Amino acid sequence: MRTTFLACLFLALSTFTYAASEVNPELQQKRWRAYWIAAPGASPQGYGVYHFRKQLHLDEKPGHYRVHVSADNRYQLFVNGTIVSLGPAQSDLFHWNYETVDIAPWLQSGDNTIAATVWNYGTDGPLAQISLRTAFILQGDTQEEAAVNTNPSWLVTEDKGCQALKPTVLGYFVAPYGEVIDMTKAEKGWQLNGYDATGWKPAEPLMAGSPKGFMATDGTGWMLVPSPLPQMERSLQRLSAVRKTEGVRVTKAFLFGKAPITIPSHTRAVILFDNGQNTNAYVHLDFSKGKLATMALTYAESLYDTKTLEKGHRNAVEGKVIFGVKDSIIAAGDEQASYASLNWKTFRYLQLSVETQEEPLVLNDLYGIYTGFPFQRRATFASSDPALAKMFDIGWRTARLCAMETYMDCPYYERLQYLGDTRLQMLVSYYNTGNDTLARKAICDIDNSRLAEGVTEGRYPTRGTNVISPFSLMWIGMLHDYYMYRPDSAFVSQHLPGMRQVLSFFIQHTGKDGSLKDLPYWNFMDWVERQRQWKMGVPPKGKDGCSAILDLLLLRAYQWATDLEAHLGNQGMADGYRQRADMLANTIQRKYWDTNKQCYADVSNKKCFSQHAQALAILCGLVKGKQAEQLAECMLRDSTMAEASIYFKYYVNRALAKAGLGDTYLDGLGIWNDYMKLGMTTWGEDSKLMNTRSDCHAWSASPNIELLRTVLGIDTDAPGFAKVRIAPHLGRLTQASGSVPHPLGMIRVAYQKKGKDWSAQIVLPKGVTGKLLWRGRTIVLTESVNNIK
Repeated sequence: MRTTFLACLFLALSTFTYAASEVNPELQQKRWRAYWIAAPGASPQGYGVYHFRKQLHLDEKPGHYRVHVSADNRYQLFVNGTIVSLGPAQSDLFHWNYETVDIAPWLQSGDNTIAATVWNYGTDGPLAQISLRTAFILQGDTQEEAAVNTNPSWLVTEDKGCQALKPTVLGYFVAPYGEVIDMTKAEKGWQLNGYDATGWKPAEPLMAGSPKGFMATDGTGWMLVPSPLPQMERSLQRLSAVRKTEGVRVTKAFLFGKAPITIPSHTRAVILFDNGQNTNAYVHLDFSKGKLATMALTYAESLYDTKTLEKGHRNAVEGKVIFGVKDSIIAAGDEQASYASLNWKTFRYLQLSVETQEEPLVLNDLYGIYTGFPFQRRATFASSDPALAKMFDIGWRTARLCAMETYMDCPYYERLQYLGDTRLQMLVSYYNTGNDTLARKAICDIDNSRLAEGVTEGRYPTRGTNVISPFSLMWIGMLHDYYMYRPDSAFVSQHLPGMRQVLSFFIQHTGKDGSLKDLPYWNFMDWVERQRQWKMGVPPKGKDGCSAILDLLLLRAYQWATDLEAHLGNQGMADGYRQRADMLANTIQRKYWDTNKQCYADVSNKKCFSQHAQALAILCGLVKGKQAEQLAECMLRDSTMAEASIYFKYYVNRALAKAGLGDTYLDGLGIWNDYMKLGMTTWGEDSKLMNTRSDCHAWSASPNIELLRTVLGIDTDAPGFAKVRIAPHLGRLTQASGSVPHPLGMIRVAYQKKGKDWSAQIVLPKGVTGKLLWRGRTIVLTESVNNIK
């Protein structure tokens, strides 16, 4: 519809370039010569899919031809039929991203066609999509490329064959809708040279492009900034199996594009494909003839039992039904036609339903183009328990599927960058990849979301307001994590003013004793089950409006802030935060410590308790040594305590390690083992194994941190990872090894038990030193190879 078969092939195989660091400085300081353009008479904020094109004649093929491109909401940029850029990277109107791409490899001497598809889902758009109005802009980097600047010389037409298709899903859904595509109304070959554009209209100029910070008396609309991100990965991905068919026979060769399927006229056929694992992909369907045949593609993470609507074992298909996000296509009867989804889809199962009319339909191929942030896993993990390696792989897949232009809580249902989730996802990135590009953007995104009163949004970028007050404190944790793991204190320093404003908001809501009282907005901490005192993830509060858990998190934030201010900021601020931390610590001890149970209560009347309070108390250092160990043991054995969900178990496990019980980590992986027994290929959202809403939720991927940090013991021991602390907790294992990326190279460890004796080898990068805490000894580590027995 939007592509010919040949162009669709280019879409699948094209290579992307990225050159944001090479943007002409003038474009970041002066008004652009290019205009934001739109289709004349089109609804500014309504649903619409639009095609833009521009003819460019060149006397010879250029060595480089750099352009900067953006749109509201989304765009695909083509050069002579090849897609060369997708975007823009999600942000807000005050930081509207544009991508920079050198299109020279796809240009030729003579005639060239520069084209783009731009779409806006209007009020049906995903919640993560901020928008001003439908528009497109493309700016040549210098005067040499000015011929392609967007202005009325560009032509535009609206695609009348598209409309949004609301999905049928269970649970909260705010991700992109599906599409209805009527290919009888489609433009064909419009991205290619030689296309007859009769009937297309000159684009309507709206306003000149303006870089962020440019003074404009007429309003700046979108404040343009260079995207800090590379293009997302795009790689061919074949479906792995056909699980069920109705009305048609499908051979395995079809999965490889080698055996077309013919659906006779007046036939209804259904094919259920299994990708073998959850994925994010742009789906491509190549077909022929079949005039007015309807095809529906339904995407799902899992199938549902027809009677109970439970998911059950994810590999099972019998007695189950599929529903969810759907695309629908009407065939025009062309000899060669291709459908390529505008938005990527998340799925393990993909069902193709076909109903033909007078003419048979030939299905030539069905495949996906995997997409995601181009992370490369550099960490490794192996041990005497092979299940842990599988767990490590599943966690990595989960984290990857929840990382695109932002970190996302889940790719199927929301695609929102929640702060609580994102802190863990950033640590997964540091430990598994050493790449901090997306983490830096996340820190900036959240800082940009702050309300005037100082608190941040709980998720951002997004339309509307959703303030999750405790998550604002987690943002300070993100800053401190970055400070400890990445050698870039200048980046942290520039966010200290934002940190101060966040803490100022919380200080306004503390009493004379330093305790938070009636903290406004959503006080979410964790999805605790089977505890009536927890409602909508909010911990219990006493009649005084106070909560131990909220106070403990504020205490931890004061501690993070004290450290950051003392080393990077203002010593006076550090002293002030330290004083507040001391006062709050005394208040917590007085109000919440239960001398009978020898643990911390959630409220001052000491009638409810949680793992959350104990974990945070240990992490804050309120108890140490033997007392911390006893509190950790109480947290594990007291079944009356509110239990942490799969998300908050990260903090519970950190507390166990700090209290000296790190060897229990491997015994606390029950929820992850249970998920694997159910055939999960990514980690679920919560502990509702049979029917968790999201089957892919990155806040559950903490084993990809702790298998490396707790089990193998690799951790930072100084800001910027300047020193290494290695304290393994091998538990029941007899062998374990692995590696973690460090800013100066790779840290490699190997532990081996023979009989009752252990040996270890630690390899540190050049320029890195540290210490090993090994069987009651502290051993100095030097760069290169360290052998220990």
